[in-house]
Amino acid sequence: MERLSGLDAAFLYLETERAHMHVAMVGIYDVSTMRDGYSFEALRRHIAARLHVVPPFRRRLVEVPFQFHHPVWLEDPDFDLDHHVRRITCPAPGGRRELAQVASEIASVPLDRSRPLWEAWVIEGLKHDRVGFVVKVHHAAIDGASGAEIMTALYDLAPDAEPVAPVEVPAERLPNDLELLGHAALSKLRRARDVVPLLGRTIGSAANLVGNIRNPDRKHGGVPLSAPRTPFNRSIGPRRTVSFARIPLEETRAIKDALGVKVNDVVLAVCAGTLRRYLASLDALPDDPLVAVCPVSVRIESERGSQGNKVYAMFVRLPTHLDDPRERLDAIRDSTEGAKEDHHAIGARTLTDWAEWAAPRTFGLASRVYSSMHLADQHRPIHNLVVSNVPGPPFPLYLAGAELVAAYPMGPIMDGAGLNVTVLSYRSHVDIGFLADAQLVPDVWEVAGMVQPAFEELRQLAGAIDPTITKPPAPVTAVGQRRNGSRRDGAARNRPAGNRAGRNRAGPARAARKGSGSRSTGARSGGRARSSPE
Repeated sequence: MERLSGLDAAFLYLETERAHMHVAMVGIYDVSTMRDGYSFEALRRHIAARLHVVPPFRRRLVEVPFQFHHPVWLEDPDFDLDHHVRRITCPAPGGRRELAQVASEIASVPLDRSRPLWEAWVIEGLKHDRVGFVVKVHHAAIDGASGAEIMTALYDLAPDAEPVAPVEVPAERLPNDLELLGHAALSKLRRARDVVPLLGRTIGSAANLVGNIRNPDRKHGGVPLSAPRTPFNRSIGPRRTVSFARIPLEETRAIKDALGVKVNDVVLAVCAGTLRRYLASLDALPDDPLVAVCPVSVRIESERGSQGNKVYAMFVRLPTHLDDPRERLDAIRDSTEGAKEDHHAIGARTLTDWAEWAAPRTFGLASRVYSSMHLADQHRPIHNLVVSNVPGPPFPLYLAGAELVAAYPMGPIMDGAGLNVTVLSYRSHVDIGFLADAQLVPDVWEVAGMVQPAFEELRQLAGAIDPTITKPPAPVTAVGQRRNGSRRDGAARNRPAGNRAGRNRAGPARAARKGSGSRSTGARSGGRARSSPE
């Protein structure tokens, strides 16, 4: 039995009939690499064999009587894999838009709290010998960093990795109400010892932050409740809409180097350029910069492999009001640097520690009242959107032998901020997932379609400094064509013995890190992104 942290539980209390607090990833897989050909049962067996290394997939919530404390996780005594792993057929013609349509429907339905808080949907019928795979997990169980670790647990580093034998995990006895209350009381007593140091830390953090604000030489991030209103900053409904975009990672890094910024600054600049174009097309471009919330992991080395949320919300200005892309990028760099300084002034864990004292009954009631009364329409937006940037593996991953060729992440939205942009780097590309309220952003593909011109203007800006960035790529050689094609004609199943060293699984993080040095994308494909189904 393990109690949810205050921050984990907050995602439960924030959830309403319209605000669903789950995260998801839409994966596209090349099933031609599967050893014995594609089958749904093979995927299901693979997941069943890995359940013992993914604790959130086996645990369900148990509420404390009278909501005296945050709920606890318990090994589900009635676990049924068939409830969690399902299959569905993608509508014809099976391109990205049809896949996104299915993902939108999956994202629009909240998770069943009487069972472990996850679902996996196998989506058959995609173009080009591909299969979709949508994994949906409640945010109370994972954040971006722990979600990435789940990826390493479920995947292999080679298509012909040896199968893993399932490990039986005994179910826990369901504690009675008296035991739950006793455990909760002890937990509260232990927390009470931390109040005085936390108060002292908080006072010091407040003094540091005030000092930073008063210092004219300091840079600052975005300010909550200073965001301008846009069409997607209203009360949300229950329906979601999803779209995808992709930019090359190698060129993103080249832009970063040429312009003297961070990769995250380039990603945020692409988002700013995209949203500027989208809002301008609606004649709704505000005169003030947008404010984005950027989750930042505060997970320390000793917490690697632990589940739950260990994040800090960093507020960053997105200067969509600036026409010049260089000015926008410089402003973003200054804002992210300032947000980091504000973050350090407050302290990495101060706000997350205070979350432990959130009153479940009060917090949950406040969320429902705020949503039902549409209060998000009555005040200035706290922020405009969430932009989350999660680093992924630079090497290929395989699920039951099927090669993951694209991974589009999706984060939740909430009242007042009906658009989420989640970014994941994988191999030679950066995959961008857009999730929005279906009424506030009726055509989210219009947003996704503006990523490429936003990226291109940064590419041209960097090309003026480093002409190699905009130099046309070298033509693909006949040798390269044969290597790319070999996977489809089955030659990949008969690799020389020297290549079979990649049979190690990605499950242990150690193995994933080891594999990153020898199986990088650049070595395999020259850093070129592979296209998704259209």
